[in-house]
Amino acid sequence: MYPIKGHLPRQSPLHAMLAPESVAVIGASADPTKRGYKAMLGLVKGGYRGAVYPVNPKAASILGVNAWPSLADVPEAPALALICTPAATVPGLIAECGKRGVKGAIILASGFGEMGGEGVRLEQEMLAQARACGVRLIGPNTSGVFNLHHQLNLLALDHVKTGDIGVISQSGNMLLSLALEAEHNGEVGFSTYVGPGNQSDIGFNDYLRYLGEDEHTRVATLYVEGFRDGRAFLQTAREVSAVKPVVVYKSGSTAQGQKAASSHTGALAGSYRMTVDVLRQAGVNVVQYSDDILPVAEGLGRLQRSPGKRVAVIADGGGQATIAADRLTEAGLSLAVLSEETRAMLKTALFAQASTANPVDVAGSTDANPSLLATCMEIVANDPGVDSVLLVGMFGGYSQRFDESLLGDEMRGAEAMVELADSSTKPVVVYSLYTPVKPPALRRLREAGVPVYASIEKAVRVLAELGARGEYLARAGQAPVAAVVSSAKGQALIDNARSQGRDLLEPEAKALLAEHGIGVPRERVVRDAAEMAEVAQAFAGTPVAMKIVSPDILHKSDAGGVALGLEGEPALAAAYADIMHSASVYDAHAWIEGVLVTPMAAKGVEVIVGLMRDPTFGPVLMFGLGGVFVEILEDVAFRAAPLSRHDAASMIDQLKAGKVLEGVRGAESVDKDALIELLLGVSGLMEAYPHIAELDLNPVIAYPDGYAVVDARIILERPE
Repeated sequence: MYPIKGHLPRQSPLHAMLAPESVAVIGASADPTKRGYKAMLGLVKGGYRGAVYPVNPKAASILGVNAWPSLADVPEAPALALICTPAATVPGLIAECGKRGVKGAIILASGFGEMGGEGVRLEQEMLAQARACGVRLIGPNTSGVFNLHHQLNLLALDHVKTGDIGVISQSGNMLLSLALEAEHNGEVGFSTYVGPGNQSDIGFNDYLRYLGEDEHTRVATLYVEGFRDGRAFLQTAREVSAVKPVVVYKSGSTAQGQKAASSHTGALAGSYRMTVDVLRQAGVNVVQYSDDILPVAEGLGRLQRSPGKRVAVIADGGGQATIAADRLTEAGLSLAVLSEETRAMLKTALFAQASTANPVDVAGSTDANPSLLATCMEIVANDPGVDSVLLVGMFGGYSQRFDESLLGDEMRGAEAMVELADSSTKPVVVYSLYTPVKPPALRRLREAGVPVYASIEKAVRVLAELGARGEYLARAGQAPVAAVVSSAKGQALIDNARSQGRDLLEPEAKALLAEHGIGVPRERVVRDAAEMAEVAQAFAGTPVAMKIVSPDILHKSDAGGVALGLEGEPALAAAYADIMHSASVYDAHAWIEGVLVTPMAAKGVEVIVGLMRDPTFGPVLMFGLGGVFVEILEDVAFRAAPLSRHDAASMIDQLKAGKVLEGVRGAESVDKDALIELLLGVSGLMEAYPHIAELDLNPVIAYPDGYAVVDARIILERPE
């Protein structure tokens, strides 16, 4: 096991609810088909050491435990109430909990906000009662809770091993899937599980905070359909991920999935791509596939982090060495370049035909002595150019494949690998094709906390997340850039537009950007023919673009409101007349401020910068390649504002088509430093001007020595 930095200071009220000294089961039942029976069974069979109070007016005892006709009759105020009765009874029972002094309740029933209509009203009534009497709520519509270190098993799940993986899941079936997978694995166990249900009171950020404080949890694992307060979750994730890993599987990655998530939990499922980006920004390890959840949680829980992304591969077969190299490269990891000293040591240990370049192929050297694999792993782990070690092949199966006499040598090799894992700060991960049959050497590795996987892909996924976490921790605490402070001129622009019930016009939007140091091109707004002649002289010798300026005409080209590449007074005057005429034909009632005249932007790389006030995560910045790239490829990156300098740089580096920014076909690379400054400048505008709802700079032309904001649009929140 690798040490973790510690735990967050103990502040969460959930400790009293998830490790209660006594539990009342309201709606306890002797009927095995009822959840009130399952809860009682879990408490009795699980050996819960606190007092249990079944509440059922028709039963004297349940599973040998004295029952009580009502909560008022229970001889003491229980620390926790589990409510197993129908939804309609819950508000009244919460009021009873308050009178009895119960501080926390778990509501199993569905039929609340996720159903809409009357269910919404019922949930509001329940929550009002809870707040009035100081009762905290888990649920409603929750699958239940367990805390195995306190023998609290309200799900009555069998064969669930006590361990260090904490799970919060909006799907009870997902918990069951993880539990069955862990049972098959044999070495993975759980600390706490909570089904948050509708999160009417306690949300994901509260549960994550609890797992961050829990001394029995080494990794927090969450299955999320929707967040109630994404902004609060991001802040909590930053705090927790600084001390222990946080793994999230976010469902709703497609439009169909998002619709299903909303109907299932009543939660808002926002843009999946945006959610993944802002979670990773906060230090969360996001997994894309559900069958990656447990392997990644196990690997991060045991190994915590990798100092970097340079991996050394030790293989006893060329084919699997090649597969490992392919998967590592695809995952954004790199094959470490082994030093000459390291390669010389490997040559001394192995047959002459062995390959000592990375991946290292032992080429039969270990057939009669499999412990040599551990020797090779130690050699490469000592190389300063290596961050982690991956063993691929048939370790653990030599005694089955060749001869039983090799078992002792394999066990010695396993012990050496355990010693290496314990003494090194570099993660050691094993893939063996014999993993499914659980031979003794692999069991020894697992028992000692060395992750062993049944596929190269799973092993690589874990290494990728270890590397991502290591990178995050190396920059954790990097502060956002200094906040943007509003100016009197900027506020006046916004106040004037809002008083007229409109958004900022393009010249106003660019004036606001310029007010805060964002470079915008020279431009003039022309309002009549006489002024057009003056402006034509001001731009003499420079090709210009002309665009209609009107709050009523959003799609300028559709209205014939754009003319490009114009030069000379006659051409500008004719274009002005054409634009004004076309705009009046397009919308005879449109208010027209004038025509914007600005120099034509030189050719470069088109990018887009956007800022939106997301209902879940608050202000979020977007960056991507413009033109057809953003419309067809949707190659964009998101970060929650305000940004740090690393956040801005990582947005640019994240783009799949980012090589376009580096220059193609002889073109120079764009000025990334200027783009970083642009992103940082835009980042704080929503904080400085809270009435900005959206900002769109599209396109921005990026050059080797700067950028040009060609078009700018700022949408405002309307006055009530």
